[in-house]
Amino acid sequence: MRLTRAESKAANKRALIDAAREVVGKQGSQAKLEDIAELAGLTTGAIYSLFGGKNDLMVAMVDDYAGPLDLRPIEAAGPGLPLEEVVAEVARRFHRMSADPGAAGKLLFETRVLDLVLNDPELLGKLTVSVRSTEVDLAELFTGREYDGTPVTGGQAVRLARALKALLSGLGQSVVLGVHDGSEEFFVDVAHALITPKVLGPA
Repeated sequence: MRLTRAESKAANKRALIDAAREVVGKQGSQAKLEDIAELAGLTTGAIYSLFGGKNDLMVAMVDDYAGPLDLRPIEAAGPGLPLEEVVAEVARRFHRMSADPGAAGKLLFETRVLDLVLNDPELLGKLTVSVRSTEVDLAELFTGREYDGTPVTGGQAVRLARALKALLSGLGQSVVLGVHDGSEEFFVDVAHALITPKVLGPA
């Protein structure tokens, strides 16, 4: 069955993103468009046509790889869920990601991406939005939930989201590297320790 033009375009994008992930995973900052296009069975012209260039393909690759942290089950619980329980559930999700059998491969890929962006300021700037997307989603989830008898403001939610993501990401990497075998309970406990007036800041 012949693909429609839209289906063909989507299939080519998919092929290029998959190829980019494989090439970057092996070569990091040395990844070349020619190698990505060849692996995808396409031309470098297709990369410019579909993505506008290498950097936008890299952004699409990272967005596809990382994706937003799936917060839908927590959101479905409604705004009445206490802040402490929401933070605990986020911690549990980070723990599950670190305990996943494929976590080591993902960490290696992330290291290659870091090598890539540190050698390309323009790409680093473009990826900033993608990197911060989880913080934005977490902040939206925290905003308005009650803490110490008062609803958490947007500014407080951003501070908590930023601190929580940094802490849990670091813990997750330590688990993957075998530095410690942090349990789910430990992830939750340290996440709860961030819910303080000093971290939240003024209302």
